[in-house]
Amino acid sequence: MKRKILFFLLISGLSFSQQKNVKISDLQPKSEDAVFPVISYPQNSLIEKKINTFLQVNELEYVPDSGTNPFKKTSSATIASTNYLYFYSWEKLETPKNILSISMEGEASGAYPEGFSKSYNFDLRTGNLINCQDLFKPGAVKTIENIINQKVKKRVDDFLVQLQAEKDPDVEVQDQIAMYEDCFMEHTLRYIEFFFGKDQLTFVAGRCSNHAMRALDDLGRHTIEIPYKDLEKYWSPYAKNLLSGSEKPDATGIQYKLFKGKIDHKYPITVLIRYLYGDHDKTSFSAVYWYDKNKKLIEWNGKLNGSHISITENDYYSEDTNQWMPKALIEADMKGNKMVGTWQDYKTKKYLNLELEEL
Repeated sequence: MKRKILFFLLISGLSFSQQKNVKISDLQPKSEDAVFPVISYPQNSLIEKKINTFLQVNELEYVPDSGTNPFKKTSSATIASTNYLYFYSWEKLETPKNILSISMEGEASGAYPEGFSKSYNFDLRTGNLINCQDLFKPGAVKTIENIINQKVKKRVDDFLVQLQAEKDPDVEVQDQIAMYEDCFMEHTLRYIEFFFGKDQLTFVAGRCSNHAMRALDDLGRHTIEIPYKDLEKYWSPYAKNLLSGSEKPDATGIQYKLFKGKIDHKYPITVLIRYLYGDHDKTSFSAVYWYDKNKKLIEWNGKLNGSHISITENDYYSEDTNQWMPKALIEADMKGNKMVGTWQDYKTKKYLNLELEEL
């Protein structure tokens, strides 16, 4: 019990404060539809660069300092998944010492326009994005998911009781009841948003409604707040060090990591590993990379099998064959924080050396 009290006092009494050394301003050119955070962290320029590179590449599909308007793709229907993407505001949240949490709000249009809010959490010891799964012991991930889903279920069930108690419910209420009775409640940490607070971790699970039913959804997204003290027994060693203020970072997976290296020993490139999905034995992932000279984003799609990585780099989409035509095939192995392998030209079959190292 004494150890638990000491740990909680450490994280509540010493570590919680705004990050005075981290300054955030607006990425230029700012407009009413382009309010986006840019980080200044003078005491560690590499961490500053990693955070800004991640945010701008991941959200804007823009490589920092590439000489063009950072918001060109988001506002001109060239972002792959949207017709436009507007950012209206950002906020720096109060967090433990080692963490930078930023929330952003905006609007995106795919098939329909829809507002969004999202949060990003960074480890200020490394500049890496914090993945929710890394915060918990492997055997506790399912337990945490069950806790969240049970809280979501209670929230939905409590509201259903109110709706079902109405006398002579109109069509709208009947539609609401049907929607909430059919609500998806099997959220996993991989797809749940989260952010750190002064003394609690907040999870944000997806709403019960699809876009067409959103007007009926009075509950919206499910915000679940859990105090750190209630999660302590589930923390991984990484989370314990992160929250206690320790300067010792633990190794984590490759998701959302930046790698830097060369192709053929002479062409400098930077790689951002993005989404991982699938099972633990054979995981698929998406990534982007760019040559440091021209800073044009190129997509990779790959599979991670143990420590081995297989990647396809596509060239163009063939209307004749209705498929992507590959430009290169990459085979590599993870060796610690390094990725070592070959980049093979699909047409010429020529192999080039590939060596990357985590930033």
